[in-house]
Amino acid sequence: MTESRAREKPRILSLHGFRTSAKILETQIHKWPESVLEKLDLVYLDAPYPSTGRSGVEGIFDPPYFEWFQTNQGVGVQNFTEYENFEECIAFIEDFMVKNGPFDGLLGFSQGAILAAALPGMQGEGLVLTKVPKIQFLILISGAKLGGSKFSAPPLAANAFSPPVKCPSLHVIGENDFQKLESIALLDSFVDPIVIHHPKGHTIPKLDDQSLEIVNNFIEKIRNLATT
Repeated sequence: MTESRAREKPRILSLHGFRTSAKILETQIHKWPESVLEKLDLVYLDAPYPSTGRSGVEGIFDPPYFEWFQTNQGVGVQNFTEYENFEECIAFIEDFMVKNGPFDGLLGFSQGAILAAALPGMQGEGLVLTKVPKIQFLILISGAKLGGSKFSAPPLAANAFSPPVKCPSLHVIGENDFQKLESIALLDSFVDPIVIHHPKGHTIPKLDDQSLEIVNNFIEKIRNLATT
């Protein structure tokens, strides 16, 4: 990343939620004011796998819907312990980053945030994203920890949070989000997490004045980071 471009806008690869799409995430993130979005170069990517079941946004957003990887969670299964296409989806992301980068950081919502949270640690181990620059920051909305109480860690992500992730991170947590406890637990896996709490559920919230100030300060931090 050149210094001149870095001062303009951090370039961010944005990973959508489970059984949604790049287009849906772009619509959701536009709840944030243009004064914020104009400071970021957000690039949206559809996950590689078409939805294998019903989407929770049917009737709200139009298909098609996609998912990053699949799990064994289902009727009678309380936790996610087995994964399919986890390594494959990361290879897909890396290929996109190589062809369309460089990218400075990642933004993720829900399943996209779960995946994004683990990538810097795996990259630091030399296991993934070896062909692209180091991930410099994360924006995680309704995230959770692979290796936490709900989501077991796939073998590739076994040490993703050991040691804790050092890159700057912004965590957006909903008071009525079904994933709230997992989002809070994820904070312990980051050295210096910045947190926004909002009163809504599993969604990308509008930003009140306090949240807007936090986001703007974080953007200034990552812009300065990108130029050093």
